[in-house]
Amino acid sequence: MNSAFRLLRPRLTQLAHGQRTLLQRRFFQEGKELKFGDEARGPLLAGVNHIADAVQVTLGPKGRNVAIDASYGAPKITKDGVTVAKAIDFPDKFENMGAQLIKKVASKTNDVAGDGTTTATILARAMYSEGVRVVAAGLNPMDLKRGMSAAAEKITENLVAKAKPIESESEIKQIATISANGDTEIGGLISKAMEKVGSTGVITVESGNMLTDELEVVQGMKFDRGYTSPVFVTDLKRATTEYKNPGILVVDGKISSVQDILGLIEESRAASKPLVIIAEDVEGDALQTLILNRLRLGIQVCAVKAPGFGDNRKANLADIAASTGATLISDHSDLKLKDVKMENLGSCKSLTVTKDDTLIREGNGTTEAINDRIDMIRNQLDAPDVSKYEREKLQERLGKLSGGVAVLKVGGGSEVEVNEKKDRVTDALNATRAAVEEGIVPGGGVALLYASLELENLEVGNRDQKAGVDIVRRAVTVPTRIICDNAGMEGAVVTGRLLEDADGNSKCTRGMNAQEGDYCDMLESGIIDPVKVVRTALTDAVSVASLMTTTETAIADIPKTTPDVPPVPPQMPGMM
Repeated sequence: MNSAFRLLRPRLTQLAHGQRTLLQRRFFQEGKELKFGDEARGPLLAGVNHIADAVQVTLGPKGRNVAIDASYGAPKITKDGVTVAKAIDFPDKFENMGAQLIKKVASKTNDVAGDGTTTATILARAMYSEGVRVVAAGLNPMDLKRGMSAAAEKITENLVAKAKPIESESEIKQIATISANGDTEIGGLISKAMEKVGSTGVITVESGNMLTDELEVVQGMKFDRGYTSPVFVTDLKRATTEYKNPGILVVDGKISSVQDILGLIEESRAASKPLVIIAEDVEGDALQTLILNRLRLGIQVCAVKAPGFGDNRKANLADIAASTGATLISDHSDLKLKDVKMENLGSCKSLTVTKDDTLIREGNGTTEAINDRIDMIRNQLDAPDVSKYEREKLQERLGKLSGGVAVLKVGGGSEVEVNEKKDRVTDALNATRAAVEEGIVPGGGVALLYASLELENLEVGNRDQKAGVDIVRRAVTVPTRIICDNAGMEGAVVTGRLLEDADGNSKCTRGMNAQEGDYCDMLESGIIDPVKVVRTALTDAVSVASLMTTTETAIADIPKTTPDVPPVPPQMPGMM
């Protein structure tokens, strides 16, 4: 034993010393790298340029696709700007910093308007690259930011002033076709879907099993609340919970005591029926019990938070109860939660829950109960004192109850083709909704192009702020130029001619039909953009680009040169 210890001791000491040296070396190598001034802005601009170069090839009716490698499966092929931007990362920390900031522009535009992400990205690049140049020349970046913000505000006013409301189904088809890169089939499909369920109805996009696209309209209700815990997920690949013919408990209040729902859980398990609880909140022992039963016993159960707040939540719960045939449980009802039986639950043909929303299809509620709720909502809409916010919420509820759910099933010859087409359908659907909401302006980038004429006489505080206005004025001409470049034309020449023909008229509607290669009236030709998409793209681009222009210092981690885990030591003598 002692000899063995003497043999091992020198090796152990050597190993400990080696590990200590390794830890010391790693400690001193880790830290932060700082860059200042032009040295900081240069790499940021390089990252922005790389993202914008990859994204701008997708813009316009003759834009190209981008192939994106996937960690598993086939590569993804898409023309969606935000999808392309999100797929890009760079090894250089400072370049990646610029890339991440420009991604925020595309993501925010996509979240608000659902389309226009490519336009937002190239606008941000044009503004930032110009901003870097003038800051290097000695202009004050804070005044530049003020000038850019003032210019964006002026252009937004012009866009809203010349917006034209959607008045016909043909205009809906036109805006959907333009957003789907000229695909008339997709435009017609979205137009039919909106005709079936109305502009406030719910339209979802799914993968189909056919070579052609299909439109299916089913009665249902969708609201923006998902599962309270990912433990309830049944489809791990899609991160969704899906049940057929579930029992649906609707509670206007919080559920925290397990005793209130224990009997119902046991009854549902005995009947082999999924149980879905929709309540203000499920918390404490009640939620823990549901999670444990789901994990250990595999019980089909899911808890969902009720949509809305205050009185609007109570109304939504009553709508859900009417749609599914459930008895609404509340403090004011005669039936208490602990006394609820299976016959008091509602049901539906199918229910799908994601982390963000819930879709109830073909609820078991009676036609009479649903019509009563619809009549009540319409009466409230007719009231003279209803506010704008209340009207919006009432219209949402009316659409959910009366319009049903339209399902666009996208077909294709392969999974890659279907996924690429789904991206275009989703963009077109979002753009159409935005157009119905706020109206339309001439497309092809000319709405921004002519709005730049409003900036020529814009008064600002000083010369540096005027330079900020000029940055935006030049940047908003870029979308039209790139659309023409992608169509094989000389974009700078086309842009110059359009501005010359406008003769200072910021409400001009003349533009270039990039698909056909001739000049035309954009509104008459059906080449239109939703004003919400254009406005959001500009606002988000100016917001991020102006902030990046004011950056004077960039800080990033110093890359590690050694692995996080020390190497495995060699085996000791006598070890097996």
